[in-house]
Amino acid sequence: MKTFKFTLPLLAISATALAACGSVPPAVPVEYVNKGLLDRNPIGVVETAETIEIVLKQNASQLSLADKRRVRAFVRSYVDHGHGPLVMLLPEGTPNQQFAVGAIAEARAIAFENGVAYEEIAGGSKFGAYPSVILSFKAYDAVAPECKSFAEIDVAATRSNNDLPTLGCTVRRNMAAMIADPADLLGTRELDPADVVRRNTTLQAYRAGEQTASERNDGENGAVSDAVGEQ
Repeated sequence: MKTFKFTLPLLAISATALAACGSVPPAVPVEYVNKGLLDRNPIGVVETAETIEIVLKQNASQLSLADKRRVRAFVRSYVDHGHGPLVMLLPEGTPNQQFAVGAIAEARAIAFENGVAYEEIAGGSKFGAYPSVILSFKAYDAVAPECKSFAEIDVAATRSNNDLPTLGCTVRRNMAAMIADPADLLGTRELDPADVVRRNTTLQAYRAGEQTASERNDGENGAVSDAVGEQ
């Protein structure tokens, strides 16, 4: 009987302690429950317009080599990350209107040489104080998330097992700087069609028990040369 007198109070104290622990809510921010790690550090996307202006000299008859290089570099930027049409604006009412028309024709020819299709080019006209040809296209920029400074965070707080608010933020900033075309974050780019011929070739080799990987020559192996270490 004496044993029960000492055991029961201990059980009651233990039960009370457990109930007290269960009544304390975990220190978990709401955004940790409703959002994932990547959602807490999103990369923004903003639409921009890239533009160049080619000033037409009054006595010229064709674009200079420097202007052609500028147009070529601009067209390649369009091919790389441009969206929508490549717009070419023709100046109206210039003293040398024939040269203006010829400059647009040269710009179109450069675009065709670099893989821009005819239907991807949109024309128009503009009025202004200076005779110039304007090329523009729509693009997108990535906006990196703002990361909190570690000076604002109490890294010694261990009341909960939550990750720090800065976790993953720096990685996302690096991703924003490396993304070739931020429009991909919007899911607007269509996938290229599958290579049906290659797929069938691989499938037939698999069914026949043959090697499915592409053959490599001697210059494509991954062996590390030991010529430097030899004496």
